[in-house]
Amino acid sequence: MSTTNLALGLAEVHWNTGDIVFQLIIFLVLLALLRKFALGPVMNIMKQRETYIANEIGAAETKNLEAQKLVEEQRELLKQARVEAQGLVENAKKLGDQQKEDIIKTARAEGERLKEAALKEIQQEKEQAVSALREQVASLSVLIASKVIEKELNEEEQEKLINDYINEVGDMR
Repeated sequence: MSTTNLALGLAEVHWNTGDIVFQLIIFLVLLALLRKFALGPVMNIMKQRETYIANEIGAAETKNLEAQKLVEEQRELLKQARVEAQGLVENAKKLGDQQKEDIIKTARAEGERLKEAALKEIQQEKEQAVSALREQVASLSVLIASKVIEKELNEEEQEKLINDYINEVGDMR
């Protein structure tokens, strides 16, 4: 394009102020209508969405805090359960030790009772043996006395008689 054509093109541009004003008024009306009918509901939707998201975040934080509380409660319950289990084990050990001691005491008492019974039986057997021996000595004494009376013996004969009699008694057993 040449400079003359350019000058002619510029000269042809003229401004129509009536159209500009009319378009400006239409634009402002359209802007007002958009603001009233489109921008308001869009803003309301955005506010509702913001509120919903804020509520969801708050609910999530609340649930997170509740979950942390539950975790702490579970830890505490687990700790208590461990303490109770340890107490039960200790009680079981104490009970076992007590039962062991009771069994040992019972066994010792039974052993002592058996020992006492055996000692009594031995004492009775001893007394019976002594009693039997006394009876034998008494009968021997009577027998010796009757033989001595039958014969008056000198010392040598008496000794021989006693030895014979002892041998005779030994043979009886």
